[in-house]
Amino acid sequence: MNRREAIRNVALLLGTAISASTLSALEGCNPKGPDNYALQAPETKKILAEIAETIIPETSTPGAKAAKVDEFIAMMLNDCYKPEDQKNVLDGLKKVDEASEKQFKKSFVDLSDEQKNTVLTAIDKERVDYNKRENKKEGEPTHYFQILKELTLTGYFTSEPGATKALRYVPVPGKYEGCIPYKKGDKAWAV
Repeated sequence: MNRREAIRNVALLLGTAISASTLSALEGCNPKGPDNYALQAPETKKILAEIAETIIPETSTPGAKAAKVDEFIAMMLNDCYKPEDQKNVLDGLKKVDEASEKQFKKSFVDLSDEQKNTVLTAIDKERVDYNKRENKKEGEPTHYFQILKELTLTGYFTSEPGATKALRYVPVPGKYEGCIPYKKGDKAWAV
């Protein structure tokens, strides 16, 4: 099994599909020149943290903020994505703030949890409509929110809190058990 197949299998296990840009980024990082400092800016990381926490909030398990998913997203975008994808996401973060200002007269990070959820739900609907368009052109960029959602899920479920608290995790596997009974509500296994 190659890396691409393994990543697709993990995506299926998590119940999602991975876009081509995220899949190519996860397959290997390409040296592309200097760092994009806009991705490392405190205000960028702050909005990334709030978006990630809205996607995976803290419940009985730690949320995306506790898993430092914002740092993972910034690092992945900076180290593994093409400059045009980085610009796409940075422009998308501005659109999130613009939608927040338009609807609630506040920046996204200052909204209540319910308001953040409202804004991101509308943006996610826009993402779905964008992906369903029939007149998509070859080479058209992936919707910025698709990239953010995928990186949030990948960052969370590969973090220590995500793998050990949200998923079932055996640090050193014991004997092989081919048939383990499933109980409704059991957590998925960390890979």
